[in-house]
Amino acid sequence: MAEAATRSPPSPAPSPPRSARGHAFSLPNLLTYARCVAVPLVAACLFWSDILAGGMWLRWVALAIYIAAAVTDFFDGYLARAWSQQSAIGRMLDPIADKLLVSTCLLMMASDGTIRGWSLWAAIVILCREILVSGLREFLAELRVSVPVSRLAKWKTTLQLVAVGVLIAGPAGEAVLPGVSLVGLTLLWVSAVLTLYTGYDYFRAGARHLVEDGQ
Repeated sequence: MAEAATRSPPSPAPSPPRSARGHAFSLPNLLTYARCVAVPLVAACLFWSDILAGGMWLRWVALAIYIAAAVTDFFDGYLARAWSQQSAIGRMLDPIADKLLVSTCLLMMASDGTIRGWSLWAAIVILCREILVSGLREFLAELRVSVPVSRLAKWKTTLQLVAVGVLIAGPAGEAVLPGVSLVGLTLLWVSAVLTLYTGYDYFRAGARHLVEDGQ
């Protein structure tokens, strides 16, 4: 009885670390969700402007939405790290949102002729690389192998976002500052070259695991 009296009550189970909790509705994740929502909005503005002949002002609306979405690409990751609010859903959706935004804009601008001729190959390179790297990442994730994002890849993403933004202005931008479309296409080609290089870099990093799995 004395022994039982001196026993301390069982200590409560430790709470999970903050970074491991579900932050589905944290501000960083809300910014990522907003970027996903921006994708159909930008596509709708470009479609309305060209296919439905809604006017060039819609390209400025599309650009405004696009810029707001691109800015969230920086802040969602920064805030998640600063506030220790990293989450599985955030890590999954963040790269997907980027790819959806860029891919949709490239397809819409290829449709309306903003990107045409030889410049279509730059868009094809970017789209193919994103699909291939996504497939590689998915395969390596099954092997529990992480492929970190290089600094050059981050620069590639930034340049890609700028190039697409300039091209969204496209014909509307030409009325304000002639040569805007040419600048956008040039940046698109530069980002396509960086896309090839970083894609090769990712493939080289994962090639060893591909070979080992095949043996």
